[in-house]
Amino acid sequence: MNKDLILDIKNLNFSYKENNPIYKDFDLSLEKGQLVTIFGKSGSGKTTLFELIMGTLKPQSGSIKKQDLSLIFQDPYNSFHPTYSIIEQIQDVVKDDFTNQLIGFLKELNLEENLLNKKPHELSGGQLQRCSILRALLMKPKLLLVDEPTSALDNIIAYDVMKLLIKYLDSCAILLITHDEQMAKWCSDKIVRLEDNAKN
Repeated sequence: MNKDLILDIKNLNFSYKENNPIYKDFDLSLEKGQLVTIFGKSGSGKTTLFELIMGTLKPQSGSIKKQDLSLIFQDPYNSFHPTYSIIEQIQDVVKDDFTNQLIGFLKELNLEENLLNKKPHELSGGQLQRCSILRALLMKPKLLLVDEPTSALDNIIAYDVMKLLIKYLDSCAILLITHDEQMAKWCSDKIVRLEDNAKN
């Protein structure tokens, strides 16, 4: 696999029900520095694609090759354990010393450092989503899977967050799910419309 090729999906076929394929001979590739948006109505297979890439679902046929990845979930309350502090849950998955990067990311995400010592339920949805983004970036992924990352944020912060993710493209590729077509057109190198590929 080419070192700049971060994700390579070839001839992907997947269905939950016989004779009703969600993906049929689906191809997708991402290189370092690319941001590709997956766009489609509910039920078109957006989240299914992420699960196939992560390996929690197995394709009927075809191949998925990818480099190290991390995920930013749509609902941050499902991505953090309720009884541990944010910093404990960052330390659990980020093995390298991240002290130098941490301060810069906190500033760009408009987060106070003392929030990291709190538990998830003590933060607002917007604060927790930005902590989820912080954790994912500190993991230094080659592939960043981003599922509706700005749905819990107001418009100004949402675009600031996307600008930060775009800045991180120097070292990774981003696959984005969003219902915000204006956002998709603004930030994407390519938009994949699943209704053109999936059979529902």
